[in-house]
Amino acid sequence: MNSDSEMKEILLAAKTIASVGLSSNMEKESYWIASYLKEQGYHIIPVNPTATEIFGEKVYASLSDIPVPVDVVQVFRKPEDVPPVVDEAIKIGAKIIWMQEGISHEESAQKARDAGLQVVMNACMRAAHRRLIGSKPIGL
Repeated sequence: MNSDSEMKEILLAAKTIASVGLSSNMEKESYWIASYLKEQGYHIIPVNPTATEIFGEKVYASLSDIPVPVDVVQVFRKPEDVPPVVDEAIKIGAKIIWMQEGISHEESAQKARDAGLQVVMNACMRAAHRRLIGSKPIGL
């Protein structure tokens, strides 16, 4: 269960979010969610083996290719694609796994928790941010 206090704590502490499965297609929900988070001041690192640049940021083929520490691994992949993402997140020393709305994988979540990561499942990061923190005006 995702508690509001836990999600708010994550959203306030996180700075760098690796978005696995982030689409470069402006019509996709992942694009708008990550775009909102970028506008709120988070450093978004796109992870997508089929793109080269999203939001002016270099896109990495995998989490292991990212050269900087990652706070949150945000997952925009089908539930069956979650286990290798969690394995890689553990390997790179991420602090949090955040599976977007409609995505949950209990076995992988437990594996992440056992490795010391916080886990949020089936929750939209943008919606949680708007509800728990509130969006700041763009351009400030």
